Amino acid sequence: MTVIDWLLDSDPSIRWQVMRDLLHEPADAVAAERAKVATQGWGAQLLRLQGADGYWDRGVYDPPEPRDPDDPGQPWTATHHTVVLLRELGLDPASAEARAAIGLVRDHVSWDPIGEEYFGGEVEPCVNGMIVALGDYFGENVQPLVDRLLGEQLGDGGWNCEAERGSIRSSFHSTICVLDGLLEHEQAHGASGEVTAARRRAEEYLLERRMFRRLSTGEVADPDFTRFSFPTRWFYDVLRGLDYFRRAGSPPDPRHDEALDLVEGKRDADGRWLLELAHPGKVHFEMEAEGEPSRWVTLRALRVLDWAGRSPLYTAGMIPPRNVHSPD
Repeated sequence: MTVIDWLLDSDPSIRWQVMRDLLHEPADAVAAERAKVATQGWGAQLLRLQGADGYWDRGVYDPPEPRDPDDPGQPWTATHHTVVLLRELGLDPASAEARAAIGLVRDHVSWDPIGEEYFGGEVEPCVNGMIVALGDYFGENVQPLVDRLLGEQLGDGGWNCEAERGSIRSSFHSTICVLDGLLEHEQAHGASGEVTAARRRAEEYLLERRMFRRLSTGEVADPDFTRFSFPTRWFYDVLRGLDYFRRAGSPPDPRHDEALDLVEGKRDADGRWLLELAHPGKVHFEMEAEGEPSRWVTLRALRVLDWAGRSPLYTAGMIPPRNVHSPD
């Protein structure tokens, strides 16, 4: 079985992205496969778990029960994390299932304890960046959050959820979450001079650090930045950072090279990538096992290498070469 066959022998949420991003199949064929996310597999399972009150697991960021002090992770089953995952699966925002689910969130879900409606956001820029991405993906108004994030950009070009507690240095984690949101905003509404300028400054924050190194010493900023995960949650890693630049339609920069080398070096003898890190915590269900070959990581690695003109599938004749760097 080829890598492409292995990827296609999977959930609709993976298949439609393989068809679009690697095989470059016609839009109508991609759309037909994408439509299955709402009715089959993981996407349908998540939609069925939503309560009539709009919540998943009865909470917005956490379930109402106190976290287990012996659990090293946080629960990932509440509303916010579930909607994030639905976007990553590629649930068609125009589908009846998406409109019904997101309508319940919009009308009923609020941030506790402040009572702000869900798409109104909360206080941390990493979370608000994710809400901007979700709002613009699903067609909800998040312009006030965009304006807030633009005013919270730090002097080094990024964002940090610790800024309210005095931090003046940006965080890779917060910065990628906000970048993802601002990119989704521009893709939904068109480029804006102010938003584009903010994104360029934040992109330089990542590029100056060669995507995973400390600016001051050149050391790896966090070993987990070199370990690939899915779902990524609010965490940064090299593959997530590169996939942002791919989605933005930016041409590869020489400062991406070390990160791309890292991605290439993790490909195994069968042409697959492992799920190196599963962020611990309660989940609705497990999609893939940590330490095993991962279709999600393999898809994301292959499309990043495709974008960079380094795809190992070119020479194998599995996909046509492509030189156009285009956003999603």
